[in-house]
Amino acid sequence: MSSTTLQPAPRPRLAPLTRFLANNGALVGLVVLCIALFIATPDFLTTRNLLNIGVQVSTVAVLAFGVTFVIVAGGIDLSVGSVAALSAMVSGWFFASAGLPGWLALVGGLVAGLATGVVNGLASAYGKLPSFIATLAMLSVARGLTLVISDGNPIPTSPEVTFLGSDIGWLPVPIIVLVVAALVASFVLNRTVIGRSMYAVGGNAEAARLSGLPVKRIVVVVFALSGLFAALAGLLLAGRLDSAQPQAASGYELDAIASVVIGGASLAGGVGRISGTFVGALVLVVIRNGLNLLNVSSFWQQVVIGVVIALAVGVDVLRRKTRSS
Repeated sequence: MSSTTLQPAPRPRLAPLTRFLANNGALVGLVVLCIALFIATPDFLTTRNLLNIGVQVSTVAVLAFGVTFVIVAGGIDLSVGSVAALSAMVSGWFFASAGLPGWLALVGGLVAGLATGVVNGLASAYGKLPSFIATLAMLSVARGLTLVISDGNPIPTSPEVTFLGSDIGWLPVPIIVLVVAALVASFVLNRTVIGRSMYAVGGNAEAARLSGLPVKRIVVVVFALSGLFAALAGLLLAGRLDSAQPQAASGYELDAIASVVIGGASLAGGVGRISGTFVGALVLVVIRNGLNLLNVSSFWQQVVIGVVIALAVGVDVLRRKTRSS
């Protein structure tokens, strides 16, 4: 009597392609977007415009790198735009009013961002406030302090901060800072204990606690890093503007969060990559740049960006449902 052996059903041939699109959808979208804009306008792929895109994306991407840490750990940071403005304003005040050396004023701005991040972390981890509420409060507090310090007026920045917005030969300094920040953020998230702990906390905070991880301290570190990267983004923006503006980076927190989500991170936590965040930031900036080249109204640009964000969140929801099933 012959027996038949059941063979496993062959996997669909499109599975690798589907998996690639699921993991790199933002990158594929960016390539398609660039091709479409190249066809629509010959000015898109010029060296000048590409460098302009690099400068524009530097602030958004650096800001989003910090937010990536928070979202991977299962939180949210709505304060990064205001923290960026406050950090630049503190740096400008240290230089213009307190008379500190330029390099020390720059460090002071970074410390201000780090400190606000620590406050967010303490409020969330030890104060038991949801990160949404804690950072929403900091959004208002930081913007208010920015206006108090400046009295609503721009403040000159130090030469060291202004350098961040200059060029070295043909290469803009913001692009160099962006590359360095991306490498540092990627190293922290992928190659350090604290980075791997962020994924554990974001995946299941209670399981991480039971396994011995200091969840509360990790949360504080995560928000501190977010504040530090926000400060760097604020200094980059101040360098480009050659002054610290009280309303600088207004609304940038939404761009930062959108960049992280478009880049493949999950708002539920536990998933996210710095490379994906960078691609997500590029998608937003390229859309705005392309619409400007096509002379599309800024009002319609907001509509398009809103639709892109909604689609990104929808894809995240579908991805989570697929994984859970």
